[in-house]
Amino acid sequence: MSSPDRPGAEPSPSPSPSSRRPRDWRKALEITVLVGPALVVFLGFVIFPVVMAGYYGFFRWKGYGLPTDFVGLQNYVTILQDPTFHEALWHNTIIVVMSLVLQGPLALLLALLLNRPMRGQSLIRVLIFVPYVLAEVVVGTGWSLMLQSDGALNGLLEKLGLDGLAQDWLSNPDLAIWTLLGIITWKYIGFAVILFLAGLQGIPQELTEAAQIDGASYWQIQRRITLPLLGPTLRIWAFLSIIGSLQLFDLVYIIWGQYIASTAGTSTMATYMVANGRNAGNYGYGNAVAVVLFVISLVVALIYQRYVLRRDTAGALTERNER
Repeated sequence: MSSPDRPGAEPSPSPSPSSRRPRDWRKALEITVLVGPALVVFLGFVIFPVVMAGYYGFFRWKGYGLPTDFVGLQNYVTILQDPTFHEALWHNTIIVVMSLVLQGPLALLLALLLNRPMRGQSLIRVLIFVPYVLAEVVVGTGWSLMLQSDGALNGLLEKLGLDGLAQDWLSNPDLAIWTLLGIITWKYIGFAVILFLAGLQGIPQELTEAAQIDGASYWQIQRRITLPLLGPTLRIWAFLSIIGSLQLFDLVYIIWGQYIASTAGTSTMATYMVANGRNAGNYGYGNAVAVVLFVISLVVALIYQRYVLRRDTAGALTERNER
């Protein structure tokens, strides 16, 4: 009997199609069992509501019964021509830009500081992260009480003899948007710090040690080594911050309400949707606003993915192909 390893030996027979079928069925069953529940949830709670919102957006609908008053694209035309919506869109744009400008550098400096050995490091990290885990209702209620005209902040300024600095922090259109940005920064900077710290942990210490031996200063190391290697983390955080700023609703609605937000200059597309949809009894119009908000967020996400995150995904695909 000849061995398969010897020259001239007959090749071993390949598995027959009938033997591969049980494996294929088993693999398909495993994929279905594992992916099926998540796919059902995604279709039921993401895709289906978007489709239904697009459907109801073509009607003037009171929120109960079947929609029968078909208006076509009139809801969308009204949205795009409404100056109030333009103001809300502009406020969202300001929040997007200023959130990146304020939170990014400050969170990066705090992360670099907390990444070095120091006393009370764990306590400081917890204190910075605590505002992020607080519920928006708690944060909004607390800040709205403190920032009223007769609230704690103005009372503290008066006791310190700084009466001239007391302001109407919530109703003044020149200050309200900056008040909102300050609250957002306080609330969400902890998430950015923790995310940056996680990214800093993945940077090899050998690189910084080699740079120190070569005579590089601390800031040169951060500029030439830390920031480039932290780039993927920074870009992911910026993406999450942009999408969250476009969909901002809860803090504005809790602190300013549906009426004061517009006059104070802090209204957003989400608050506009609620005020002109549910509260106005026109759920068809509210669904149309939701579709517009979804489209804007989707376009921004696709553009960001195409021009900013492309280098990260391209690197991952290259490494995968090389393997």
